[in-house]
Formats: sequence, C-alpha cells, structure tokens
Amino acid sequence: MKNLRIIDMTDKNTELLRAKINGETARMQWTELQRFFASGAMISVSDELDLVDVAVCIASDDKQAVQQWMSEGRVAKVSDTQAQTWLESDAELWTVVVKPWILVQRQKMH
Repeated sequence: MKNLRIIDMTDKNTELLRAKINGETARMQWTELQRFFASGAMISVSDELDLVDVAVCIASDDKQAVQQWMSEGRVAKVSDTQAQTWLESDAELWTVVVKPWILVQRQKMH
C-alpha cells in the first residue's frame, strides 16, 4: 500500500508540474526571442510533439524521452537556418521556459 501512495504522489506532482508549465506558456514573436537564440539557450520542439509534454520531461529530467526525441530530430537546438526563416516570416512561436532553456514551437497552420 505504501508503494501505491508514493506512485499516486508522483503522479500528483507530475500533474502539478504540467499545470504550472502549461500556465507559463506564451505566444511570442521571433523578434522578441532572438536574444535567447543568440545566447544558445533555445530549443526547438517539432509540431508533432506537445510543447508542454516536452517541457515536463525536461523539467523532470526524463533523459530517455528527451534523447529519443533528439535522435529523431524532433527536439533540437534552434539552427541558424530556422532562426533566419522565422525572422523573414515574422513567426509567432509558442514558448515556455524550463531553465536554462527556452523551448519554442512553430504555430501549426490550420
């Protein structure tokens, strides 16, 4: 029974972390984010993934999930080419901070 209680507590903590991170997401123009890119602290998240899920995994130090996404090219440092494209298109990105990183995701086109 004690183990079950621990598992429930962990799940509750994950839910709280997810809610906190979700509440801290914001839409920002690329021009407002460029300085973070210049400092090397910006991570791009593929639009195939949920930005909050990725942020929770990074905050929870889930190395396995993050390494999997990185090996698939779905989570990576923002490239110079990406940055230039976003600048030229005046892109609006979903963002969230998971220190020391700024996670960004291009808005899905509907």
